[in-house]
Amino acid sequence: MSSIPDISAPRPTILIVDDETDILRLVEKILTEQGYDVILSRGAQNAINAFSRMARKPDLILTDVVMPGMSGPMLIDHLLAISQNLRVLFMSGYDERQVVQKYVVDKGFALIPKPFTPQQLAEAVKGALSKPLQGGTPA
Repeated sequence: MSSIPDISAPRPTILIVDDETDILRLVEKILTEQGYDVILSRGAQNAINAFSRMARKPDLILTDVVMPGMSGPMLIDHLLAISQNLRVLFMSGYDERQVVQKYVVDKGFALIPKPFTPQQLAEAVKGALSKPLQGGTPA
């Protein structure tokens, strides 16, 4: 038997959602250098549209918490209604705010505070990908 890795196996795909183009580009650069396939969405509504068109759902959704129009937690609630099993990692520059505590941390979702280093992001993504899928409201 050969121990050659299966190069046909798909790379993990991450849907990145933020309302700031600079953040999207930075996160895209970091994660593509780590070997991930990334899909960028500027804002929650664009993410919903992209998610609905995907034949294969992303392995992880990395979303900002605070965005105009629809927050990250509201986006995830919407996506969980479409697909019961998701892995989610939130990012926020407001890690002490009540909304982050109530709708992210208290619900059991992972959070990486902004600003972060490339290494911190890579570790947070790797950790989130190793967790079981979350369906509905996590414990």
